[in-house]
Amino acid sequence: MDQTIIGSNRKIDPSRRAHLKPDMTPDDNDRVEIGPTDIAFAEWKAAGLVAPDMPALRAYRLARLQEQIARHDCAGLLLFDPLNIRYATDTTNMQLWTTHNPARAAFVPPQGKVILWDFHNCEHLSAHLLLVGEVRHGASFFYFETGDKTAAAAAHFVDEIMGLMKTHGGSNRRLAVDKIENAGYAALIANNVDVLEGQMLTEHARSIKNANELQAMRCAIHACERAVDEMRDAMHPGVAESEMWAALHAGNIKRGGEWIETRILSSGPRTNPWFQECGPRIMQEGDMMAFDTDLVGTHGYCCDISRSWIVGDVPPSDEQRTLYKVAYEHVMTNIDLIQPGMSFAEMTAKAHRLPEAYRALRYGVLAHGVGLCDEYPSVRYPEDVEAHGYSGQFEPGMTLCVEAYIGAVGGREGVKLEEQVVVTETGCETLSVYPYEQALLA
Repeated sequence: MDQTIIGSNRKIDPSRRAHLKPDMTPDDNDRVEIGPTDIAFAEWKAAGLVAPDMPALRAYRLARLQEQIARHDCAGLLLFDPLNIRYATDTTNMQLWTTHNPARAAFVPPQGKVILWDFHNCEHLSAHLLLVGEVRHGASFFYFETGDKTAAAAAHFVDEIMGLMKTHGGSNRRLAVDKIENAGYAALIANNVDVLEGQMLTEHARSIKNANELQAMRCAIHACERAVDEMRDAMHPGVAESEMWAALHAGNIKRGGEWIETRILSSGPRTNPWFQECGPRIMQEGDMMAFDTDLVGTHGYCCDISRSWIVGDVPPSDEQRTLYKVAYEHVMTNIDLIQPGMSFAEMTAKAHRLPEAYRALRYGVLAHGVGLCDEYPSVRYPEDVEAHGYSGQFEPGMTLCVEAYIGAVGGREGVKLEEQVVVTETGCETLSVYPYEQALLA
């Protein structure tokens, strides 16, 4: 069995408090672990924000997954999705590359530490993490990596999984799996494993944040919003959309953020219909410019907000004001509507109703969950609930993005607004605080 045991002598002593950063990670200039930079820590301190306790946050997230494993009576949870692996272990390794080259995996047992399969010669990347008990290799069984040996590689990997299931679950043949290549799934079925939908477990585990996790999200949002400030500084007539978008990337990275999942920024007539990605278009004075951050920031947490601005120092048109006011009313009304215990179906029924002229180009959801990325739940518009809606209810600790796209079919422009909130015991608390455009609300 190709594996490497991570010994306790390579772990960071959690009782050692000297030389720690504000997030309780080692203040070591040469450390392997990625994280926020001094720029971010200084900005958070000035804003009165408290950095999360990362060792405690990691333990909370693993406990959330293991609660789901127990609830569904599984011998373990097998993860390939890089965001699920991150949630379970806080390990990072080529996060975007492994979304399409599944070379990493993690086995979460019902109790105890996680077994991680990492890329070749990458044991050092998780040596600082107390909740990773063992690092192995051999989770790659996709054609680019294994060619005509893919089936054999998958069978070898599944043999290891069978051993872990026996160790941690005895005769229990139930295994929750989030995503797996066809060859791996076939090998599990051939071994009479009862494969459960692992995404159900991970999405429900990830959906509820405790106070410490909310601190991580608040910090990530603050860092994102400072990068949005820098993007706004780059906006003026004569600048290309892509150049403006690059300022957001730069602001995120220099604060210790990680990546941006999309490139949805457009201006002028490219704002209608929505979802056009930024390109070489030169922005003109008076254009509407709209964007969606979709930003994976510090500590891996997502800041997903949208704003729309006028390019240049000119007053908005009446049409631009109308679009903006409808979007703002839609978002604010729906935020005020959300209560703990409210079903998703009830929100759909009670939500602000878009004027008919804007329904055809409506956004895909009224609201969606957010954590390390977009997450459960998705709450649909009335037009979409029959085909895509599902049951569920809002719970305290859920973090959501409430959004709107307002544009008419054949219209010149559109407006995108989105706010990030947390469901509390009494309603919703706004997490994102980036200001709205008073000139467009006048």
